Amino acid sequence: MRAVVQRVSSARVVVDDEVVGELDLDDGRQGLVVLVGVTHEDTEAQAVALADKIWRLRILDGPDGGQAGAADVDAPILLVSQFTLYANTDKGRRPSWNAAAPAAVAEPLVDAVATALRSAGATVATGRFGAHMHVGLVNDGPVTILLEQ
Repeated sequence: MRAVVQRVSSARVVVDDEVVGELDLDDGRQGLVVLVGVTHEDTEAQAVALADKIWRLRILDGPDGGQAGAADVDAPILLVSQFTLYANTDKGRRPSWNAAAPAAVAEPLVDAVATALRSAGATVATGRFGAHMHVGLVNDGPVTILLEQ
């Protein structure tokens, strides 16, 4: 599994003019936008481990001026499925999506990441799997981290 994690000051996902996921950061807190890609061999155990890594990743501003994880400051997370993280661009200019898992494999694993985050105590908003989404965010920093599990 792959995840692109971005520290944000605002974020939302819109599908067909409907906001389907949004981070409530009006109080000045930071949150995370996490784009998750799944490949054929990924497992639920990897999904749970990825969720733990996301929840504890110390890329947010802490109350004492140091770095904190979402777990430390109760930062909300917007989780969006992103099969294009497994694009293969080795040949030519047209990406191949062969490494991306099909929906029947990927959707339950993306859901497992969200479930594991919620079980850990996270507030999680999501996009809509398989939909054409408009993801808007303000990257704070900018801070963008690539995780692989």
